[in-house]
Amino acid sequence: MKKFYVTTPIYYASGKIHIGHAYCSILADTMARYKKLCGYDVFFLTGSDEHGQKIAQKALENNMKPQEYVDSIVKGFKENWEALKIDYSKFIRTTDASHVECVQKVFEYLLKNGDIYKSYYDGWYCTPCESFWTDHQVGENHICPDCGREVHRDKEECYFLNVKKYVPQLMEFYKLHPEFVPDGKFDEMYNNFIKPGLEDLSITRTSFDWGVSVKSDPKHVVYVWIDALLNYISALGFNSSDDSLFKKYWSKDVEILQYAGREINRFHSIYWPIILFALNIRLPDTIYVHGLLITRSGVKMSKSLGNAPSPLPLIERYSVDALRYYSVTEIQTGEDGQFTPNQFVDRINADLVNNYGNLVNRTLGMLQKYRNFKIPAKKKLIKQETIIANEKISEHIKLYFEHFNSYHISKAMHEVCLIGDIANKYIDETAPWVLAKDESRSAELDEVLATIADVVKCMSIMFKPVLVTKADKVLDALKVAADDRNHLNICLSNYCDNKEVSLIEPLFPRLKREDEVEFLVGMIDN
Repeated sequence: MKKFYVTTPIYYASGKIHIGHAYCSILADTMARYKKLCGYDVFFLTGSDEHGQKIAQKALENNMKPQEYVDSIVKGFKENWEALKIDYSKFIRTTDASHVECVQKVFEYLLKNGDIYKSYYDGWYCTPCESFWTDHQVGENHICPDCGREVHRDKEECYFLNVKKYVPQLMEFYKLHPEFVPDGKFDEMYNNFIKPGLEDLSITRTSFDWGVSVKSDPKHVVYVWIDALLNYISALGFNSSDDSLFKKYWSKDVEILQYAGREINRFHSIYWPIILFALNIRLPDTIYVHGLLITRSGVKMSKSLGNAPSPLPLIERYSVDALRYYSVTEIQTGEDGQFTPNQFVDRINADLVNNYGNLVNRTLGMLQKYRNFKIPAKKKLIKQETIIANEKISEHIKLYFEHFNSYHISKAMHEVCLIGDIANKYIDETAPWVLAKDESRSAELDEVLATIADVVKCMSIMFKPVLVTKADKVLDALKVAADDRNHLNICLSNYCDNKEVSLIEPLFPRLKREDEVEFLVGMIDN
């Protein structure tokens, strides 16, 4: 059986989850569900990044110990993922004893091999980003290039990762694997960091103690990004007494996909490969750097800026499927996108109400009215419209797989909607209500009803990676067996023949633009 390992970045436990985090987790969850439907053995990792100076400060502000503080934040993370139906295999915390042990072992191994050395760092530091920067990077105004906040001068003893040693190997790897970081996302890293001269990376601090201590030099704690990046292999038991998961899901025959937001591209596309080079283990197949959610005024949504809403009110008002669908369709994979009230209402009404929901209601309603809830058996095709529709749908199914396999979820969902357009047009062209009035055309009516039932079944299975509740409701109504709905062996087959269907409530109520825009504007602005 083919294997697939997908990860989200682990989210920094300095504040509550917002819809930007939800977007990344929905992408990873959707890919995990798709691969399962394709018959893969899937391991899906997410988690929380819990160390660092910023978290120590947050805990102090809340009169809590750091561990107590991160425990409360992680509880909220998991509640959000449950509401969003994020079906992860494991949730890793960087305070887990097994992770701490892995980080300490890796540090000592790299130190012994000369990939880590002790020196002094004298430069600019951004506390919110946990990042050191050079004079060139912060400019004359001493502004963090990632978050736009003012940085401060800092000097302290620390250990460095010998990055320069691996730059030639890194560049050779990118030359041989240009799609490792697709959509041109590595170009920015090369131009801004590698081309000007990549500096060795400071990887420990001594000015605070909330982190993984260095075993051989306990006054140092491991800098948060080295600690965080190792979660992807520590979660699998790398360098532990039980490394069976690591051997299974980090072997050469596994497809490994890792998602990262654009603001952490540098760490995933430069430093993470270098760490893996130093450990002499394989690299992932793809680091997919997705875009950021931005406000209507063009500012990045983030918990530190306090301008990003929670997904929970959206789920409660519109359903988890509506939020998941909007997230993966309105925002083109890999590009920045806005969460805007008008776009949200328009997307839900156009795709989920008018297209899919309307087709489901029309199909079930006509099966009730004309065939007493029973799907006719498909016989030799009579109507030219059916042959044409089937050919067009087959092409969109092919494209659906191509887009998903290249991780372009938004494009894959668009293909499903195009199938809905074809089916709704097919109904209008064949006019079942006219055929039903002429007994001599009963076979034609059977063909039309069987065809649209199969299209609804087909669309519902294709939607399952995103519409994690509504698609199954439709398949329940069509009496599609579990074995037939839980794989993507999709074609206009006869799964539905001679089944008795049942009616269901409308999947997605039509949204009233004025009311919903007012609600969404208030939620985002607050």
